[in-house]
Amino acid sequence: MQFGPALRAAAGIAVLSIMDAVIKGMSAFYPTFQVAFLRFACGTLIVTGVVAVMRPGWPSRETVVANAFRSVIAVVTAVSFFYALGQLPLAETLVLSFLSPMFIALFGLLMLKERVDARIIGAIAIGFAGTLIVVLGQTEEAQSARSWAGVGAALLSAVTYALSLVLLRQRAQRDKFLHIVVFQNVGPALLVAPFAVFVWQPLDLWHLAWFLVMGVLGFSGHMLMVTAYAKAEAARLAPLEYTALIWAVLIGYGVFAEIPTWATLGGGILIVAAAMLTSRR
Repeated sequence: MQFGPALRAAAGIAVLSIMDAVIKGMSAFYPTFQVAFLRFACGTLIVTGVVAVMRPGWPSRETVVANAFRSVIAVVTAVSFFYALGQLPLAETLVLSFLSPMFIALFGLLMLKERVDARIIGAIAIGFAGTLIVVLGQTEEAQSARSWAGVGAALLSAVTYALSLVLLRQRAQRDKFLHIVVFQNVGPALLVAPFAVFVWQPLDLWHLAWFLVMGVLGFSGHMLMVTAYAKAEAARLAPLEYTALIWAVLIGYGVFAEIPTWATLGGGILIVAAAMLTSRR
């Protein structure tokens, strides 16, 4: 694997981690469906401007059908993950989502016939060991206060996120990058809109600015991910998802005053090692 795709995937994960922090902040003020709709609606606004400038042309029928299915998966992933962010600390939500690399490797094997070699399996195992250290290192007080609905939502998002990335790998080799990102925003916005109407709360204009920032981050992060997955196998990039924990710890501490434990830091070291292992030639 070339270093370029790994670097782009890592950068995309960092950008999307910042977006997750903004989502967590907004989830304290608005219902999950409203947050999800505004995230995708603002992303649609951004990508529409880019399309108007770059003019990628009209997508084929196959592109529309395949990416419409991805939109449904994206909605399930987003709503479940956004709900988890509102119920759990940022780092813990990311930790629970780190089951996704295992499912990425599995779906890549079953759907794309990708080869999963010993190094990838080792990297996933090391990263997941780091994840277990973080989970098992929680204090009894934190365990008792844990939202199990939030835990279930985070685990569901891990499975659907993995499926979404494998489908992204499949489409990124056939479709134009901008077409994929358009459907990544427009489709979910349309699907979530009816649910958002029923829970809608008055929107603060200052918060609208944050949702626009969310749209920019979502567009930028997905462009980085699309270009990465077009050039490298899904299973090989999967362990890089563990680097999100590093950003979650830094942002959680700096923005939400969530102090990481020694177990979180120790697990983070293993997670970085896993990412480095999978990025080597």
